[in-house]
Amino acid sequence: MTAKTESAAPQLIDKFGRRVDYVRISVTDRCDFRCVYCMSEQMTFLPRDQVLSLEEIEQVAQAFVALGVTRIRLTGGEPLVRRGIDGLLHKLGALDGLDELVLTTNGSQLSRLSKEMKEAGVKRINISLDSLQADRFKRITRTGRLEQVLDGIDEALSVGFERIKLNAVIMKGRNEDEVIDLVAYAREKGLDISFIEEMPLGNIDHERIETYCSSDEVKDIIEQQFPLIAASDRTAGPSRYYRMADSESRIGFISPHSHNFCSECNRVRVTVEGRLLLCLGNEHSLDLMPILREYPGDQLRLQRAIIKAMDLKPEKHEFDLESEPQIVRFMNMTGG
Repeated sequence: MTAKTESAAPQLIDKFGRRVDYVRISVTDRCDFRCVYCMSEQMTFLPRDQVLSLEEIEQVAQAFVALGVTRIRLTGGEPLVRRGIDGLLHKLGALDGLDELVLTTNGSQLSRLSKEMKEAGVKRINISLDSLQADRFKRITRTGRLEQVLDGIDEALSVGFERIKLNAVIMKGRNEDEVIDLVAYAREKGLDISFIEEMPLGNIDHERIETYCSSDEVKDIIEQQFPLIAASDRTAGPSRYYRMADSESRIGFISPHSHNFCSECNRVRVTVEGRLLLCLGNEHSLDLMPILREYPGDQLRLQRAIIKAMDLKPEKHEFDLESEPQIVRFMNMTGG
């Protein structure tokens, strides 16, 4: 079954006139890391019957592509630990009308799966990398091995994805002293890198107001060694990009606190349990799982529900670092 591509096909337009052409789908809440800004160290994961099956994820992807979505990003948890992910990638990569299939990963499985991902049609990948110091990397991820991730990055480079980008969450007192080192590594490898302000999702074991490091602070650190030139480059995501005169690597900033990007939001998310989440920073959502399970294969019903849900998309999010998180779900439920 393939997606419709007729020019008259309906598009996803919210009540503020923003067109949604990008969907992020979480394929699992499980992860082999326990990053401090993402989840609790002692996580309880969802039972199998509360998680979308791979066939249901494929149906959701088909519906979105039929409604004009041209980019799908698979997230987790860690998407590459989901059993059968290779088969799903091949099916999504073959969808007629999908311009880009992309994926966000912690890098732990790239040595094993990079070639398969490329053959399936994955064009770009984002890799989380918050530290280049093995002991610090272990503290931030709690269970991760830096060497494994760096080897995975090298393997991904060798198979020839169109673009590879690093994502680094910068936290004061944890890794802000590595900003220059991370930029230098990206330059050496010919990678892009985005620096991300920590998002207040879920109750974790540190005070976010104490570790908050704004994009402007990170930019000032970088410019002490690498002068930045504002770039016109745009992707489907929220990064604001800069270039350096002597490098092809781009430097991006994702700033949900200091530079709200809601006015240009073109994306929605589907959580691992089938909630169509209209905003990362709000709980406005529609549960797609009842439709998928009561009416399996009914694409028109699924599409109508998705179209109707666009009215739920809020104008913007409000993040407040000084109060308790209003969003209690952890990042591993939505993939960022």
